[in-house]
Amino acid sequence: MTMPPSPSRGRIIFFLILTTVFWGGSFLFTKIGARDLPPAIFVLLRFSLASLLMLALCLPRLGRLDRTTILRGAIVGTALGVTNLTFVVGIKGTSISRAGVLNNLFVLFIPLIARILWKERIGPSHLAGILMASGGIALLAAGGGQGFNRGDLISTLCAFFIAVHIITVSKVLKDDDVWLISLVQFSVVALMAGSTVALQQPAAIKVSREALFAIAYCAVFSTVICFTLQNTYQRYVTPTQAGLIYTLDPVWSLLAGFGVLGERLAPREWLGCGLIFLAVVVPLAIRYLQERRLLQRYRPAG
Repeated sequence: MTMPPSPSRGRIIFFLILTTVFWGGSFLFTKIGARDLPPAIFVLLRFSLASLLMLALCLPRLGRLDRTTILRGAIVGTALGVTNLTFVVGIKGTSISRAGVLNNLFVLFIPLIARILWKERIGPSHLAGILMASGGIALLAAGGGQGFNRGDLISTLCAFFIAVHIITVSKVLKDDDVWLISLVQFSVVALMAGSTVALQQPAAIKVSREALFAIAYCAVFSTVICFTLQNTYQRYVTPTQAGLIYTLDPVWSLLAGFGVLGERLAPREWLGCGLIFLAVVVPLAIRYLQERRLLQRYRPAG
């Protein structure tokens, strides 16, 4: 029995970049949807629709849905739920330009969490990245006349929960069916958002056409398609290479904020965003170069 050929390098990179485009678009459409809807209701509608779509895709696989898959999916789904609830609250309270850059801090939070929980060493490049990120946040706080507001704080907290979700996925999931795991994850997020809505008991709301389109975009493109593309193509690259590609997320959110919403950043804010972006890219780039050197050293002759 022969294994199916791996996709070409160009195809892998293309679809991973397309994933960042779809995810970058979620900042814009979440901002639009959150104008009319409370964050918990927006997350509830988004992930309820995503769960229904994933259920339709998983119908031939439902016979393999067992207790272990449900348990593991519920664990990573809980982390995903907290991530998405803080994501919407953060975007509602700040510009999508700032939120996109701050969310990317998850790359720096991962080694910090690993250090605290498993005593893993933090390399000099990550320490430098943390210092640059701190300087970037200070510049954001000093620029734009609004300081480091509540939305910025929640967006930074969201970056922490993104890191928690990534670590949870790597520690909890084994050889699970990624389609069924995604179905359980989406369903858990919908249940968490629904519980939050029930506790808050919001007043009657009116959903605009723009909000409905935003929900549909985020459910289809930023959830179902993004997860499918990631699960399909990310396994063909190293985590470092994937991380470098995913740093394009804030680029698209900055462009969307500038071109569609008319957001403008003060010079200090631009400098702060640039420092945070470098804080993420520099450690990843150094790690990528180290990986290349190791690969060349141990590559068999010929």
